[in-house]
Amino acid sequence: MASSPRMRNALTLFSSNDCVLCHRVRLVLASKGVTYDLISVDPQNPPEDLIDLNPYHSVPTLVERDLVLYAASVVSEYLDERYPHPPLMPVDPLSRARLRLATLRLEHDWVPQVQAIQMGTKAQADAARKRLKELLTASVPLFNAFKFFLNNEMSLADCAMAPIIWRLPSLGVALPKDGKSLEDYGSRIFRNPGFARSLTEQERRLNELPV
Repeated sequence: MASSPRMRNALTLFSSNDCVLCHRVRLVLASKGVTYDLISVDPQNPPEDLIDLNPYHSVPTLVERDLVLYAASVVSEYLDERYPHPPLMPVDPLSRARLRLATLRLEHDWVPQVQAIQMGTKAQADAARKRLKELLTASVPLFNAFKFFLNNEMSLADCAMAPIIWRLPSLGVALPKDGKSLEDYGSRIFRNPGFARSLTEQERRLNELPV
């Protein structure tokens, strides 16, 4: 277990400073208005506490007393159930399943493109930019149909999508020509005070908050 008495008595998040998966969890916490201790992690040099707590040494990792959770999807759903107001998932099972599946596709299809642009070779980054632009273009009808991502209320799926949209300028990926609904979506999310609270200083420099 964590050696720090403070860590055993407070909600603690191990998070890197610029990671879409960590940002996703920080956005959930900010949307809930939850107070927590943030421990910044260099993924290439994880601290000893994280090595002891998580067999994968990965971020995000959440610690609450004797509970240790990792993987953004697991942590996000736990936080939504642990702090139920405001709810970030619809009530009916069909809508919940649809949003879970959409979030899984973001993890499998979108996030690897972001990571390839940030950490890959030039060839890998160029291919990832092309693929991410294709994914954005294909998603435009979804943003035309709903106020938020596949839903008319903000959900955990938005907590996964918004960090990607926020990073587009820094990734060198432009919105599609018919992407006005995507631009409006981003502005809607970014104006939320919770989104500003979710940003690290490094992430804040990746884009600009709308006035």
